[in-house]
Order: sequence, then C-alpha cells, then structure tokens
Amino acid sequence: MKVLVIGGGAREHALCRSLSLDPDVTALHCAPGNAGIAEVAELHPVDALDGAAVAELATSLAAELVVVGPEAPLVAGVADAVRDRGIPVFGPSAEAAQLEGSKAFAKDVMAAAGVPTARSYVCTTPAEIDAALDAFGAPYVVKDDGLAAGKGVVVTDDIETARAHALACDRVVIEEFLDGPEVSLFAVTDGETVVPLQPAQDFKRALDGDEGPNTGGMGAYSPLPWADPKLVDEVLQTVLQPTVEELRRRGTPFSGLLYAGLAITSRGVRVIEFNARFGDPETQVVLARLKTPLAGLLMASATGNLAALPPLRWSDGAAVTVVIASHNYPGTPRTGDPITGLDAVAEQDAPEAYVLHAGTKYDAEGRVLSAGGRVLSVTATGADLATARDRAYAAVGRISLDGSHHRTDIAAKAAEDAKGGEQAG
Repeated sequence: MKVLVIGGGAREHALCRSLSLDPDVTALHCAPGNAGIAEVAELHPVDALDGAAVAELATSLAAELVVVGPEAPLVAGVADAVRDRGIPVFGPSAEAAQLEGSKAFAKDVMAAAGVPTARSYVCTTPAEIDAALDAFGAPYVVKDDGLAAGKGVVVTDDIETARAHALACDRVVIEEFLDGPEVSLFAVTDGETVVPLQPAQDFKRALDGDEGPNTGGMGAYSPLPWADPKLVDEVLQTVLQPTVEELRRRGTPFSGLLYAGLAITSRGVRVIEFNARFGDPETQVVLARLKTPLAGLLMASATGNLAALPPLRWSDGAAVTVVIASHNYPGTPRTGDPITGLDAVAEQDAPEAYVLHAGTKYDAEGRVLSAGGRVLSVTATGADLATARDRAYAAVGRISLDGSHHRTDIAAKAAEDAKGGEQAG
C-alpha cells in the first residue's frame, strides 16, 4: 500500500513511524514533513492547505491512501479535494470537520445528539460577553470559536483577562467550568461504525504543577490506571456513537478520527471539546501502545469497512511522551537553534525510547535546527508508567537545545499512584 501523510508535526511523525513499521505499507510519503519524518518517509514540498495541490501530489504518487494529519487542512477541505480524485482519505470532509472548526457548531451537534457537555453561550458582542461571564462566574472559560492551534482557550479567575480574550475573538463560546480530571479519547470511524482507541491524558499548561499559560500540550501518558474500566464503553455509548449518528443524520457523515476531550466531573463525564484529527501529544503515546497494524485500520475507515475489522490489539505496557519546547514558547518562540543528542538517544535508548520531531528542519550543513514552538516529543514505553517515565526523561536528558524547556512532572502522579496501588494490592 502506498501511503501519503499530510502534515509536518510530531503527530505526523508518530503516524509515519507506525506506518513505516506496517508490513502492508510498500511506500511512505509525507508532505511537507520535517527533519525527523525524513528518516522514515520520502518528503515532498506542498502547501498543506491547498487541496488541489495535495490532490495532484497524491495522484502523481499513485497513493492508495492519504492521511490528513492537521486540523487546518481538514477544515479547508483538503480531504474533499483528494476524495474527488477517487483516492481513499483518512480524514473528515470540510463540513464534518466543523466539529473542530467551530465550537458553536460542535455545541449545536451535541445538543441535538444529547451528548453531555458544559452549559455555554455563543457571544458576538461586548454586551453578550459581559452577560455570559456574569452568568457563570469564576473560573471563567473562554474559547475562540474557530481554530487556534490549541491556544484559543483561556481559563482564568481574572474577569479582565477573560473579557480581553473574548473581545479579541470574532465569535466566542463562554461556558461553565468543568471540575475533575481530563481525559482524551480517540475513536476511528467510517461514518457509521465507531472504534474507540485507548484513553490518554495530556498536560496543557507550560509549567510543572499545571502552572503557566495554555499550550498545545507539553506531554502525555497512557494508559490511565486511575480511570474507571468502563469509561471507554460509556463514552462510546453516550458521546462518540451519538455524535457520529447525528452528523450522518444531517447529511455530513464524519469519517476519520473523532477526538473527544473529556472532563470526569462530579456529575459524570462531560465533553470539553471535539477535535477532527489525532491529537498532539496524545497520539504519540496511544500509537506507541497500538499493536494492530495502523494502515489497515486507517484504510478501513477511509473505505467504510470498519465493521469487518477484528478487535484492536494493545500492548499491556505504558507509554509516556515529554515535549521539549523552544525558548519563550508558548509566546513567540526562538527558532534556528541547533539540536544535539539525537544520535545518543537512538544509540542508547532505542527501541524503548525515541524522538518524534515537531518543529525541526535541516540546515545547509545537515544539522537539525529548531523550527517551531514545540520542537520534539520524546516518547518511551515500558512495562508500567514508572518505567516508561524514567526512560523518557533519561532520553530527554541526552538532548541539548539552547534555551529550551520541558515539564518534569509528566505522568508523575499517575505513576506514583499506580505504584502505590500495586503495593497495596
């Protein structure tokens, strides 16, 4: 199978890594890719938002499956342009991708489907904003209605900060604060059948102890030893399946990856948001544990054959990923700094630990340089969370990037709690 992956972040590197290990994949291409992806796939320059250009590339490569990684190309209709050429695509149509492209649209779908979520107001004027903030009180949850690369949400006790963020958005969703731990649950769907993957938890804040500004994600782990074993089935029945059925009822079936961001509240599971693609950095840990070959799963979604797929197989172990971010991220990041130590990780830590590239590029001398805010995702596996975590941080310690920062507490509490539970048992 010839596969073309669209995108160039750590999520796409994780996808390409898994696809490169799949014996059914005979040729792997990525556009535009990054320095790390170049090690496992042939790269091609393309504007990922240009559907005609992507479709032309896929046709010229005789691609048998196209995987659209990021949200912006999906919302821009890139998957539609490729499908129009008769090529199977993993990724929803532009209309279905509005589930991520517009939070107001997602709220409307959830209301129609009876999906549990936070109460909210959609606001377009200063008066509506003030009324909504007053109605809910602190902590204030303010979300840009459109795409914002994971940084369009502000949660704050300061009303002026909340109001300023709301006023900076053309349309904004203001909603009640949801208490309780957050969980990310991915599901692969072909528009009818829904196949949930294993849950993960990510860390949005930039600093240890969940301090600092929101980011696109600073790390993640899977599985969740503290989660109810029935959680996945519950979310499938109350969130994922109803949402897919509602979109099909509207004539905009959702095919691809449906990502539910959840809060496990004192009143039960509530949806925080939907995404229309694999999440970053959760993809890194979920795919690290998936034993079922990836290409067949994605192709079954793209061709409407998920119902015939055997149950997914998973590793019994754990996976942890730690993001190394560039100086000043999530503000305007400094780029162009050399990255060293990648060879040391490959030599000393593989295959249990490896580096997935996000914002990287090669210079004229063949050195790997930083080229974005989140630069690398260092991912490790192990028999349990503590082992995977130790391996991930050992690998992080071999890497040098001037001015970079990373969190030191990814999966720390979960690993400690799991260890305590084993000792108690």
